[in-house]
Amino acid sequence: MESEDDFDMHDANESGEDDFYSGRDDDAGAIPTYDDSDADDADYEFIDNDSDDSVDYVSHSHQQNYTILSEVDIRQRQEDDITRISTVLSISKVEAGILLRYYSWNVSKVHDEWFADEEKVRRSVGLLEKPVVPFPDGEMICGICFETYPYDLLHAAACGHPFCNSCWSGLLCYSHTLFSYHGYISTAISDGPGCLMLRCPDPSCVAAVGQDMINALASDEDREKYSRYFIRSYVEDNRKTKWCPAPGCDYAVDFIFGSGNYDVTCRCSYSFCWNCTEEAHRPVDCDTVARWILKNSAESENMNWILANSKPCPKCKRPIEKNHGCMHMTCTPPCRFEFCWLCLGAWSEHGEVTGGYYACNRYETAKKEGTFDEEEKRREMAKLSVEKYTHYYERWATNQSSRQKALADLQQMQSVHLEKLSETQCQPESQLKFITEAWLQIIECRRVLKWTYAYGYYLPENEHAKRHFFEYLQGEAESGLERLHQCAEKELQVYLNAEEQLKDFNEFRSKLAGLTSVTRNFFENLVRALENGLSDVNSRGACSRMGSSKSLGGGSSRGRSGKGKGSTPRSSGSNRNIDDSGH
Repeated sequence: MESEDDFDMHDANESGEDDFYSGRDDDAGAIPTYDDSDADDADYEFIDNDSDDSVDYVSHSHQQNYTILSEVDIRQRQEDDITRISTVLSISKVEAGILLRYYSWNVSKVHDEWFADEEKVRRSVGLLEKPVVPFPDGEMICGICFETYPYDLLHAAACGHPFCNSCWSGLLCYSHTLFSYHGYISTAISDGPGCLMLRCPDPSCVAAVGQDMINALASDEDREKYSRYFIRSYVEDNRKTKWCPAPGCDYAVDFIFGSGNYDVTCRCSYSFCWNCTEEAHRPVDCDTVARWILKNSAESENMNWILANSKPCPKCKRPIEKNHGCMHMTCTPPCRFEFCWLCLGAWSEHGEVTGGYYACNRYETAKKEGTFDEEEKRREMAKLSVEKYTHYYERWATNQSSRQKALADLQQMQSVHLEKLSETQCQPESQLKFITEAWLQIIECRRVLKWTYAYGYYLPENEHAKRHFFEYLQGEAESGLERLHQCAEKELQVYLNAEEQLKDFNEFRSKLAGLTSVTRNFFENLVRALENGLSDVNSRGACSRMGSSKSLGGGSSRGRSGKGKGSTPRSSGSNRNIDDSGH
């Protein structure tokens, strides 16, 4: 790291450059103003903002607008809703469950529809007030197998249409042996969650089959399946709840609309966007994430690469890639056509007069005259497109791998290093939480930084002021995050390797805590600015006041425009920068 990164927290307020390290929340970590008119020799002015605004934003951003639900919580909420509907509408709990499933577990909608037209609701849902046919007292023919049974071996829904127990359940007892076959209920349950809206087997009847009949007639295995479908319907049919998309996670999330922030962190530690169920992706919106993921997996990028890096043989049209050598190309057998790579003309017409093996005068002349054909123009455009996409994708992927490594480092820190550090520095583990908080902040910042590259890819090329300002902010964010990562990884290593207590550990604590606080504030302001579409950048290229004003960079902020475009995050603990100005 640069020497300016080595600082003493006690001297943090001696100069304007060191304000970044002071850890003050009133003006640290905010987004600077920027004037694109002086991009070549930019001087970034910093304007103090009211501290109250920053505090309000931070407190609002940490308000949890969702509830994590376990299976026990889901069952309890489900039972409460059923009891509430049963009590208010004076119906059985089985009927209340059928009503709620039909209206996607929306209690308010059930109330509205029921009291608006009870008869219509009963017909739609299949809740009959009285049987359509009287249930027999003696023997009766089953409407499915057409065998005659006594009434105690027959069952019917609220409609009264009788069917034998065997046809209902698929279980047949013969000579004290239980045989299983595909009955009405077992077939419906095997087909999936549609069994929750099961109706009477009679083709002309719409009576609903409730959970009481399932419990009475189905096998143990089918009852367990039905119960699982019943529980899952509370989440999957309810527009306010969703399952955590992490593999193997059984938690659900109940979301409160209206907050504007869809980021959710499950108890399994997986963070995702509740709206699109992709991984958490602020400051990028869900549409951009969908486009980016599709682009990463789409075949179109392969076609763009082929178009940009290959040319068709003039004779057989087979695509050929040239990765080295002269311009004399020979197509593969059986074609074996020889041609010039540049102008695609027959090689028999080329020689010393046209420029030899490593040049083509015909091509250069056509290029100067602007007589490129459409295919050549398409190839040039595809090449630029591939270069742009590769630039942003590589940095997006690198930040992702850096985040994964930081997660592994955090787990190692919590399971091994904190206990040792507590012993050597004579500090209880409760007072070492600042280290865990620093690593959690690094992980979150890596995630934000990763998605800024997807944001930058789709930022319109013609909005030069926004693009310059975005690249500046991205560079400042990378610079500040590298300082925090350096402190949490390299400088902490000194204390982890120490065999005895070091006197300056408290100074290190203040330094790391200050860096964590400032980095958090800057990234929160960065997310807010990008989510607003950098709206404060006006048509003249000047950015008006967007927050309090100290730069995250921690030194002079001159001449740092566009740094975010060329910097690469750490992936193995080292700080590496790639000069990408050529791109």
